[in-house]
Amino acid sequence: MFEVEYKGGNGVIVSSSKASVVIDPKISLVGLKDLAVKDKIELATEARFALNSDDAKIVIEGPGEYGIADLDITGVAATRHLDTEADPKVSTIYRIDNGEIRLAVVGNIFENISEDQLEEIGIIDVLVLPVGGNGYTLDATGAATLVRKISPKVVIPVHYDDPALTYEVPQGTLDEFAKTLGAPVEEVTKYKVKSASALPATLTVVALARS
Repeated sequence: MFEVEYKGGNGVIVSSSKASVVIDPKISLVGLKDLAVKDKIELATEARFALNSDDAKIVIEGPGEYGIADLDITGVAATRHLDTEADPKVSTIYRIDNGEIRLAVVGNIFENISEDQLEEIGIIDVLVLPVGGNGYTLDATGAATLVRKISPKVVIPVHYDDPALTYEVPQGTLDEFAKTLGAPVEEVTKYKVKSASALPATLTVVALARS
């Protein structure tokens, strides 16, 4: 079982039967209150999105393999959206596996990931990725390109235009991404999936209400 909540920016909470993962909790960067991580797994796609809280069960901030509660988490190094080939890979793609459903979380990365990275990520059922673009992160076209490479059943967009948030630059809309991808959109408050058999048969965009 996975439950996914969208909190704004890149901030997402993914819960399984035995653990909660708080992803990129420093949402004060977009004008919101930072997410609580007490007794939860703190996961950061980049160092600047981390709280590094002593209250967290564990702080994960980079590539590697981690087994916590009922989750296997794999971090894969990635190049940020605006980095050059000479820059070190300072972003991390995460695969979160509960033994049946495989979820991946992408930060502000370049869409042209390699075959080696795709192999490390593996088969993915649910993909969470930013879509707002405008020189800051993946835009609608880049995000759609990455979705087609990873080939999940469900896509959950984050980091898109929201008048309540203070992004560094204007962001594209969720509708722009959905139209570019050409997939049906399901609007829900939280995304809950109990088993792999409950996943949609064809690619679906799940638009989560910010909570």
